[in-house]
Amino acid sequence: MSGWGAHPRKEVTLQRRLAALGICESDLEERFLRGGGPGGQKINKTSSCVVLRHRSSGIEVRCGRERSQAMNRFLARRELCDRLEAMRKGEADRRRSEQERIRRQKRRRSRRQQARRLAEKRERSETKAARAWRPEPE
Repeated sequence: MSGWGAHPRKEVTLQRRLAALGICESDLEERFLRGGGPGGQKINKTSSCVVLRHRSSGIEVRCGRERSQAMNRFLARRELCDRLEAMRKGEADRRRSEQERIRRQKRRRSRRQQARRLAEKRERSETKAARAWRPEPE
């Protein structure tokens, strides 16, 4: 076990998520800071806040939610997994929507759509033409 301060089952689940995303411990850069916020003397003298940086993606996660450094390490890794999954899902969604947009662009309009579109354009043109200034005949 890596000893991140969570329940062993949760740690195993997190290790599986990290492996599925292709994240090794060597890819992670970890620093410890003194946290901010309430807590007084305890916060001022312990470095329980964790800053976790994934080198290849550049994502940086900061976690100082809990009093325990080990628990914050676990939570930071979990947050990193969430962000990477969201980023990868976003890329897949973006790629899918781009393909869908191109497919719609290439699709021909039906005759009825074309007729309706041309009728709307003609109507708009007439509206604009009616606004045009014309000198009064003498």
